[in-house]
Amino acid sequence: MNPNIKVIKTETAYQKAIKRTLAIFHAEEGTPEADELALLLVLVKDYEDKHIHLPEIDPIEVIKLKMAERGMMAKDLEPIIGSKGHVSSILSGRREITLKMAQRLRDYFNLPAEIFLHTA
Repeated sequence: MNPNIKVIKTETAYQKAIKRTLAIFHAEEGTPEADELALLLVLVKDYEDKHIHLPEIDPIEVIKLKMAERGMMAKDLEPIIGSKGHVSSILSGRREITLKMAQRLRDYFNLPAEIFLHTA
């Protein structure tokens, strides 16, 4: 195992750790490289959790983008969301997406469920 492994504190160290992680990614279990890989993965995750913040994704914008990709109109969402009024309220942001709607939209557009989960 590499005795020079340290807590990742800089972008340069992070990039170096990523490069090494990819180089030994298929290390066989029980080898020094496998132990090094396990440690690197913990260090990389720690750095990413502290320093890399992904932007919030607006589920309404994702729905609109998917609709545009498929050439859909708002009325095309009625079987998924409900009445014309419900669709309009959802797309304008006046009404929250319910769990049932989120499940249907996820399945229809083949999207990850996380898009519809709001964590505060």
